[in-house]
Amino acid sequence: MNSTRRFFAEISQYPSALLGLSLILALVVTSIYTLIAIPYPEAIRLWRGDEGVWYKTPRTAQPIWMNWFLEDDLPETVSFNTADGQGVKTEEYSNDTNKIFISFPFEYNSKSFPQELSIYFTAEYEIKEPFVSVKMITPDGREINIDNFAVSNTQTYRFSQDQKLKRLLRGISPEQGIFLDPASTKENPIALPGTYELQIQGIAFEKGSTVDAEFVVYGQVYGWAGTDHKRRDLTIPLLWGGPIALAFGLLAAFGTTIATMIIAAFGTWYGGWIDETIQRITEVNLVLPFFSILIMIGTFYSKNLWITLLAVVALSIFGGGIKGYRAVFLQTKESPYIEAARAYGASNTRIVMHYLVPRIIPLLIPQLVILIPANVFLEASLTLVGLGDPILPTWGKVIQEGVRNGALLHGQYYWVLEPSVILLITGLSFALVGFSMDRIFNPRLRGV
Repeated sequence: MNSTRRFFAEISQYPSALLGLSLILALVVTSIYTLIAIPYPEAIRLWRGDEGVWYKTPRTAQPIWMNWFLEDDLPETVSFNTADGQGVKTEEYSNDTNKIFISFPFEYNSKSFPQELSIYFTAEYEIKEPFVSVKMITPDGREINIDNFAVSNTQTYRFSQDQKLKRLLRGISPEQGIFLDPASTKENPIALPGTYELQIQGIAFEKGSTVDAEFVVYGQVYGWAGTDHKRRDLTIPLLWGGPIALAFGLLAAFGTTIATMIIAAFGTWYGGWIDETIQRITEVNLVLPFFSILIMIGTFYSKNLWITLLAVVALSIFGGGIKGYRAVFLQTKESPYIEAARAYGASNTRIVMHYLVPRIIPLLIPQLVILIPANVFLEASLTLVGLGDPILPTWGKVIQEGVRNGALLHGQYYWVLEPSVILLITGLSFALVGFSMDRIFNPRLRGV
């Protein structure tokens, strides 16, 4: 307890360390919340889901906070579903027919146009399909007849795919033609803000037959992280990237550091051919192309994250750390208390694990902390070159898909910048703590 109090008292003298600890704590708390709020099976289902899962989200929409920096807000996505009691739905039964009226009034407060509009119909009938008529009423009182058609059990009507509607709107795409302000010019078209109303009048020809509708106006902004080319909310990989990055970085750093330290300790203590063998293996391993070997493993064997983790640990055990630890162990080996332990009959294993290893732990902890972000960046780098785990939603995966799908070319900078900034903050937080701990545990650096 005294050592712990002394450590926190010393580290509190470094503002950079306090900032780093705060960022790490926030990352850990967010990761724990993510694991509870979005369980792993649900996260994978959402991340691997197609448009059937994300049908209500716009494609490549910017984050909603982008409106904070714009004079005219970009439109947000709105949706209404009569099956959920939203909108207005009335039914009038007469002679085995059902007259259905559905109304979706909504406020549109942007001068920019929506991405697209869709209606998702669900009908209940046995033989005869219900028939519907769709029209839109604009804020200035204009009525635009959209279309008339029969509705199957499940049917999707996308305004942008209706060529007849496009001709009705004089060749303008429906998502622009419907919302176009008549006072705007052709060179600078803008949307007309105000209250719009989508009306659906239908008739069902069988007893008990009915129609429900879900109307979606896809905006240009969505959520706090935006969406990608598959309509997926980028909040999922940004949140789940935290626990994955922490697990990979911590396990790789801990496994590598502990194994390297123990191997160096036993090699130094026994000396002779054991130490020589360890040193030769280390020297050979140091000249091997580490990243290239990982690329070969991912290309020819497996891209699984845990296989990559084992490969990282295996290739890093016999690294430069062994020579550094060996230099310290050679000094500690000649200490008087080691001679005393040998004199009272302590075994070799006990001397190594209880007398040699504990002396190097103060030097080990700062390196362990600094190695964590290095391994986090390594995992992201492998993913960026297409060798990341194809199942897991990670920060590197978001960057890789953004670059591959032209996010930087089409001005969708959020897609790449958000995970990049999180990676940089993660690396900075561990680096700040690691460098401060190095000064605390290494007396030679305290005055630097």
